[in-house]
Order: sequence, then structure tokens, then C-alpha cells
Amino acid sequence: MLISVALMYFSLRKLNLLEAWHTLQTAQYLWLIPGVAVYFVAVWVRAWRWHYLLRPLKQISTRAMFPVVAIGYMGNNIYPYRAGEVLRAAVLKRREGVPISASLATIIVERVFDGVVMLAFVFLNLNELSKLTGSSGFIGDIRSLAIVGAVIFIGVLLVFLLAAMFPRVTRHLVDWVNGRLVPVKLRAKVEGLAYRFLDGLEALRSPLDALMIFFTSVIIWLLETGKYWFVMHAFPFEVSFFALMLMNGIVNLATTIPSAPGYIGTFDAPGIALLKAYNVPNAVAVGYTLVLHAALWLPITALGLYYFTREGLQWGIVPEDNSEVQA
Repeated sequence: MLISVALMYFSLRKLNLLEAWHTLQTAQYLWLIPGVAVYFVAVWVRAWRWHYLLRPLKQISTRAMFPVVAIGYMGNNIYPYRAGEVLRAAVLKRREGVPISASLATIIVERVFDGVVMLAFVFLNLNELSKLTGSSGFIGDIRSLAIVGAVIFIGVLLVFLLAAMFPRVTRHLVDWVNGRLVPVKLRAKVEGLAYRFLDGLEALRSPLDALMIFFTSVIIWLLETGKYWFVMHAFPFEVSFFALMLMNGIVNLATTIPSAPGYIGTFDAPGIALLKAYNVPNAVAVGYTLVLHAALWLPITALGLYYFTREGLQWGIVPEDNSEVQA
């Protein structure tokens, strides 16, 4: 929360409130309708991608996955620590009986592919990063951050790919580590969790499947950038689609920084700074970024809450077998 407050203060401290209010009053909010529609198409593709990752564990239709994905994104938006990821794994276990540790493995794979695509968006626009100077109000060296992020995300992806392609070697390694580093009373539980996690990586055993997951991830983030583009038309400025790809990549990488629920500050500060670097007036940059953030947060949160209540879930519910969650 302190990080969120600091970033919002940093972004808004020079804002002319009258100009910002005028920007919000004169915005053409009808453009949000196609923007939200495109975003929900992206959520549907996310549900298809998760269905694809889960195929080795259980065949579940995309239609059945969509409400679970919506519930998970609602959880990410209102809980700290991205708890929505665990929430959707728990709901999937409740509905379909898929072990939480296995479905969490597929969710982590999703996030790694998302990170790789976000970094690709940034690297495709490396020349544009020279505009992000101190005068734009941007903190930090995005080039260095992108390189560090690339090493981390690509490194994790390679580990997952190797673990999926060489399951026997990986299981022997798990057994070796478990037998030497884990207390005796916990070894059986850790072994079970680790094996179920490795089961969740099975979709990566085929290079073609891995390419399909990557291609789907690109489609998802291009659709989300389409929402940025539609919302831009509600405000009196214009930048290229590639600039919005860069913005999408940077703000979503920044949301990995700890913050208040809903990515307050970590989404807004880099977004405002990037638009200012493109000579968008401060009030317009702030108005656009805050409206975009709200348009990304509110519809999926409302839909997730609808599915959450329709499932008959309560805020304090846990799966019948909550040993995996506790672990």
C-alpha cells in the first residue's frame, strides 16, 4: 500500500485538477464499449489457453473454464498477493477435481509466457525507450529492467521446458532434494505436491504445444492492446499502436511490483509517464490512464463476482481437502 501511495503521489503531484476534470468531462466514453468487448474476447482466449494447458490432466471445455478464469481475475483485483490465482485453482478443484498443485503449475506457466510476451512488446520498441527520460517523470532504467526481466522469465521458461521434456530426470532430482533437504515428516506431502506440479507441466512436452501456447499468449496481449487503442479514441490524443504495445508491456511488467490490490500505482505511474514521454498533456495522460485502469478493473471484477456468487461460494470457503492450500 505504501508503494501504491508513493507512486500515485509521484504521478499526480503536478496535476492541474481543473484540466483533469475537463478532460474527464469531455471524454467520449462510448469508445469504452468496443474496448471492453475486445477485452472479454481476450479473457475467452485466456480460458481457451488454460483449457489447452489442462488437457493432459483433464478435458474441460473453454465454456466451463471461462467463469473460473473470471473468478480468478476478480480475486487478483480485490485480494493482495495475486491471491486470485490460488482462488481459481481452488474453484477448479471444487468443480472438476483437478489437484490444486497441478493447476497452479499451469497458471505459473501462463504467467511465464505472459511475461515473455510483455518483454517482447518492450524489445520490439527499444528505440522508443530513449524517450523515457527524467523529464517525463519516469523512474528507473527500463532497458536494464527489461534485460533482467528477460533473463528471469526466459530462464524460468527453460527450466519448465526441460522439466516437462525430461520427466524421469526431474523426478529423480525432486526425490534427491526431498530426501536430503526436507524433514522426514514432510517428505511424503512435499513429494506428492511436487509430482502433481510436474503433472501440470505436461502440456510443455510437445514443442508444437509450447508454440501454440506462446502464439495464444501473443493473441491475448494484442487483443488487450486493442482495448488500449479503443479507449485512446475517447481522449484528444493519438499515438501509434506500437506505442500502446510498449505501454501495455511496461505497465504489466510493473504490476509485478508489490502494491495495493488492483495494481494501484504500479499500473498508473508508468502508464502516465510513458504517455507524457510521447508529449501527451499531463491532464490527458492522467485521465486516459485512470479511465483505462478502471475499464480494465471494473468489468472483469463485476463478472467474476457474478460467477463467484452463482457458484454458491462464500468469502471464507476452502476446498474440502485444503491440505494443498495450506502447504
